[in-house]
Amino acid sequence: MRKKKENDSFKKFIKIVKRLRKECPWDREQTHQSIRHSLIEETYEVIEAIDQQDLTELKRELGDILLHIVLHAVMAEEEHAFTINDVIESISEKMIRRHPHVFGNTQVENAHEVKRNWEHIKLQEGRTSVIDGVPKEMPALLRALRIQEKASKVGFDWKKKRDVWKKVVEEIKELAGAEQSKKQDRIEEEFGDVLFTLVNYSRFIGVNPEFALNGSTNKFTKRFYHVEEELQRQGKRIGAVSMKEMDEIWDAKKKSKV
Repeated sequence: MRKKKENDSFKKFIKIVKRLRKECPWDREQTHQSIRHSLIEETYEVIEAIDQQDLTELKRELGDILLHIVLHAVMAEEEHAFTINDVIESISEKMIRRHPHVFGNTQVENAHEVKRNWEHIKLQEGRTSVIDGVPKEMPALLRALRIQEKASKVGFDWKKKRDVWKKVVEEIKELAGAEQSKKQDRIEEEFGDVLFTLVNYSRFIGVNPEFALNGSTNKFTKRFYHVEEELQRQGKRIGAVSMKEMDEIWDAKKKSKV
């Protein structure tokens, strides 16, 4: 009974989207390209709900993602390209094909072997490199992390954490040397190498660099808001006081562990 209800709900939702495409002027005008940025935005909102452990908000945001999936499929159906059923069948076939340890006779001992098999299967599907499939549009830190993870799955990786840290130190020294040269293109290249190597190190200490940087940015934002609010409470305007005065408020907030 529950499965039938879920199917009915999904079919009803598809009908709603199709009706919007016919009767709503705004929805009718949309294309794959015009709503591309919104899909990215909605994805980040899902991540934010997960980070905040807000399951009620997560339910809403997943609905927004589902809207985009169905809307793209409906637009494709109008173009006689594919339907939502084609989308579902395609991902179902892929999940079965890439999980032979579940749907076939392949034996695996742990999650690491699952990931390694996954990459080999993707190569069999026609990819020419194990690092293919990482979108260039991804945030730079996440893209670096995913490419490094993919290379690691086939053994192209550092063996020891301390060796990665040595590389970080080496790259920082090279950046310092680049600054001495005053050549901006070289400085940018070396700075990029520092970040890339730090992402490498993040894997060895079990830290997602994107999440870590977002966390630090959020912390900075919260403390900066406090500086502004405290100055306003004192009847002062930020930008019209010294760095020393702002720093004292900042340090007081920092000591409060907030």
